[in-house]
Amino acid sequence: MNDLVRQHTALSDTDLEWLHLLVSEWQLLSDLSFADLVLWVPTRDGTRYVSVAQMRPNTGPTSYQDDMVGHLVPRGRRPLLDAALDEGRIVREGDPEWREEVPVRVESIPVRREGRVLGVIARNTNLLTVRTPSRLELTYLQSASDLAQMIAAGSFPFPGQQVDMDASPRVGDGLVRLDADGVVQYASPNGLSAYHRLGLASDLVGQHLGGITAELAPSRGPVDEALVKLASGYAPREFEVECTGGVIQLRAIPLKPKGVRIGSLVLLRDVTELRRRERELITKDATIREIHHRVKNNLQTVAALLRLQARRMDSEQGREALNEAVRRVGSIAIVHETLSQNLDERVEFDEIADRVIAMVAEISPGKVTCRRTGRFGILDAEVATPLAMVLTEVLQNALEHAFGVAESGTVEVSAVRGGSPAEGRLLITVQDDGCGLPEGFDPQRAGNLGLQIVRTLVEGELSGTFGMVPAPERGTQVILDIPVSADK
Repeated sequence: MNDLVRQHTALSDTDLEWLHLLVSEWQLLSDLSFADLVLWVPTRDGTRYVSVAQMRPNTGPTSYQDDMVGHLVPRGRRPLLDAALDEGRIVREGDPEWREEVPVRVESIPVRREGRVLGVIARNTNLLTVRTPSRLELTYLQSASDLAQMIAAGSFPFPGQQVDMDASPRVGDGLVRLDADGVVQYASPNGLSAYHRLGLASDLVGQHLGGITAELAPSRGPVDEALVKLASGYAPREFEVECTGGVIQLRAIPLKPKGVRIGSLVLLRDVTELRRRERELITKDATIREIHHRVKNNLQTVAALLRLQARRMDSEQGREALNEAVRRVGSIAIVHETLSQNLDERVEFDEIADRVIAMVAEISPGKVTCRRTGRFGILDAEVATPLAMVLTEVLQNALEHAFGVAESGTVEVSAVRGGSPAEGRLLITVQDDGCGLPEGFDPQRAGNLGLQIVRTLVEGELSGTFGMVPAPERGTQVILDIPVSADK
């Protein structure tokens, strides 16, 4: 719609926002009218109309099999559009049109904003299935007529009341029509069923909806006056009412076809099961986060015990082995700590990588600087945990073997995400400028425990590849190539 309006019309951005607000609401008008809606806007030179939006009803058959958006019609070909635009009134005159052997009644509703007519809504009703209307259909049509007059007067949609149609109640979910005092004139079967779910034992017709709703809602004090007002439809609002029997979502729409409120529409939907599932998901998420938090605490306890044991050992080799174990346990604890703060099983690994680098850098024998370049991105938990251990082992190996006691140098961790979303790859390079690899060293056969852990995790759990080669200038380069899911 933005492209069509800016390409063909002279409407301003504020006018376009008004049309967007209208289009976000007009499913309501379409369903109440049992009719298709097409929004026509005059072109910049005033010689044609361009259709910028279309809506089909959920309550009846469509009168347009084709998509009308983008069609251009010369002025004069559709007299009802011309009359509505020029005279600023709803035009219903004329005989039905025949489209593919289907009779269609056409009406035109001017779209007004601040005294100016921006365009015209063509309301097209398929007459092929017309029958004697029921009380429900008559209420729908009367409500649609009131809304159409409000659109023509510029009082609907309501400014500042952007509606999410996916989450809001629809006409078919349940409808209650109120008079100016908030007394129920008509309640659809679905609407009545929703109030029965709340605990109402009688009929709704003739009852004051605000008072009944306040009585059904649990309260420990006086009647909630705000709830009475909301349920009586005095202002355009959405709200929920919850009691022992269930949860009902309501949306109030004041009807002011001639500027004075004559009543209200209240759309309502039973969302009891939806809210129950949402609570279950929230509870499940909280439980998962609590589990990660407890695992992190347990791992930190294990690390503390190993650290205490290392301090009591006389053997330097044994003490160092325990300190390595402390760092391995710590890397896993970092991942679980991050997972305990997230709503899903995915983590931003850059933060984890930085903490692992800082943790391992504490063992640096000399003035060695560790830094990270590039971005790991968001990773699944099943990738993040083994990758944190791999990164710990590779960095630990570089700091222990690449530099002497008093030497200075640099260890750089580089990460690059690439590949298609279906076959994403993460390429990690850990490069130092130390002494380099020993003569005849084979990383695939080396018996070092750290390298064995790296090979097992990379090739077994991560399904990636691991390489260790001399750096282009000086030092050693470790290359890890790991398949990962798309970084959403």
